[in-house]
Formats: sequence, structure tokens, C-alpha cells
Amino acid sequence: MRFASLGSGSRGNATVVQAGSTTLLIDCGFGVAETRRRLGRLGMDLSELTAILLTHEHADHVAGVGAVARAGRVPVWATPGTLAALAPQVGVLPEVHYINCHAPWQIDGLAITPFPVPHDGRESCQYLLSDGSARFAAVTDLGHTTAHMRTVLAGCDGLLFECNHDRDLLLGGHYPAALKRRVDGDFGHLSNAAAAQFIASLDCGRLKHFAAAHLSEQNNRPELARAAMADALGCTADWIAVADQDAGLGWCDLA
Repeated sequence: MRFASLGSGSRGNATVVQAGSTTLLIDCGFGVAETRRRLGRLGMDLSELTAILLTHEHADHVAGVGAVARAGRVPVWATPGTLAALAPQVGVLPEVHYINCHAPWQIDGLAITPFPVPHDGRESCQYLLSDGSARFAAVTDLGHTTAHMRTVLAGCDGLLFECNHDRDLLLGGHYPAALKRRVDGDFGHLSNAAAAQFIASLDCGRLKHFAAAHLSEQNNRPELARAAMADALGCTADWIAVADQDAGLGWCDLA
């Protein structure tokens, strides 16, 4: 089992998880040509995608899902709220599966556990995936953490986790006041400090890879996110990976 990022940030998000012949794409914030190009960097093609899982309807996570799903005849899985909210944006999807964000299910050899997160989407959720031996979760776009998240995410082998902003940079920056309140609010995005506080409280005894994700290009710096997470995990900053907006993140093996 392994994971990679095609890109992470306000201009587009997509995470690839692969176990055997099963390849899942979590979110699809890039168009067909760009998705093909970014998959190509990982030695993959659009035709290899088994399914697309959506977390919520915001454009940086779904902008390409309609075109990509149609181009590759890829089924899409999401909550009813997410599918209803994105319907006007994406057109007809070739195959749709409605999920309950409290009910696990399976796609081929990958078990998928969705869980709700506090964000300003219609019915936002994130995903824990397991092939029976390794566990990986991609967790972004949440304004605060919950006890349920701590239970679900305990004992992961790989984590891609939101470190959206440095709070001082955000509050002292050029965003309009309303946008600052939204980002910093309970249904916005996690700061480096909030992410670090949660990770420090999590059972990370099996963790092999940690990637900071969804970094704000204006209100964060990779070195700040790395420092916060290294302190939380008790490791050196260079062990913390960053899922970059343009470069993404190469394959991380969990075996």
C-alpha cells in the first residue's frame, strides 16, 4: 500500500492511494490534462483509476471531477450533501455511489472508513483507508478536530494532514477580515499549532510517513509547518514531508 499527492493547496487537491491493482483518487481538483500530467509524474495513467472519493464540494477539490470521471469512466463516491452541492458544477457523472459518512465500505482490497469533519461544506468528510495491514488517512479542510477523529486515526502508518496556516501570518496578512474569520473559524482550516496539538495527542506509534498538506501560499511557510509537526512528533524537521501545490508528493510506501 502506498500514497502520493498530485498537489495540495487552494489551487487544487488530489491524493492517490494504491494497494495492489486498486487505485483510488481522493478529490479531483485538476482538469483532465493536468490530472493526466500529474499522474504521469507517478508513472500512472488515468485508465488505472478505480474510483474517485470526494471529501466536499469546494472547487479546489472537485473542479476536475466531472471531466476526469467521464474521460476515464471512473465511478465517484461521496456523501449525498456533497453530490447535491456539486451537481451544477460537474455535469453528468458516469457512475455515482452515495455514502454514509458513518458507515465503512470496501472497494476491491481497500477498506474505507469515512468520518465527518467540521468544515463549511454541505456534508464534509475525510477518509481512512486500509488494505488489512497498513492504514492511511488524508485529512484536510477542517476548522477543528474531534474526539471521534482521534479514535479513527489512532495507529495510522501514513498520514497526510492539514497544516493550512500560521495564525500570526494569517491575522497580520492581507486577507479581508471576513476571509480571515472564515479561515480561522471552527469550520475553516487548521493552523499549524492546532494540527500539532492534535497530532501530539494521537497514537502515532506505527507512523512511517507524515505529510503536511493544504498549506496556504500566503499565510504559511513549509519550514513553519515542518517545525510545528516535528515538535509534535518528536522527530527532526526533515522527516516531515510537505505535499506541495505544484510538485505534489511522490510515492510513500507503507509496507
